[in-house]
Amino acid sequence: MITRSKLVEQLFEDYRIRARHRCPALTIFSPKPHLVSWADVAVALVWALVFSMLVILSCLAIHFRHFWVSAIEICLATLLLLRLQSSRQALAKKRDRGLPLSM
Repeated sequence: MITRSKLVEQLFEDYRIRARHRCPALTIFSPKPHLVSWADVAVALVWALVFSMLVILSCLAIHFRHFWVSAIEICLATLLLLRLQSSRQALAKKRDRGLPLSM
């Protein structure tokens, strides 16, 4: 059973997590809505590096006139960003469902 004190603690914890954003620019590349630990930051950095690599390889493919390869890499980069955004939204919805709106 959820008591008011547990609800207040959960809301306070959520507020504290949101207030101490680490690297807010990296939240675009994070599969989680909030970067809580340094492991989340490391995962976001890896995805940012993968995205950067795809964009750079796409530019190189255009330079060497391999337009189909460039188009494929741009599509992969776009799909990567869309997938990360959908996972952030799914986790945020799942977390919001856990808190009741009224007692």
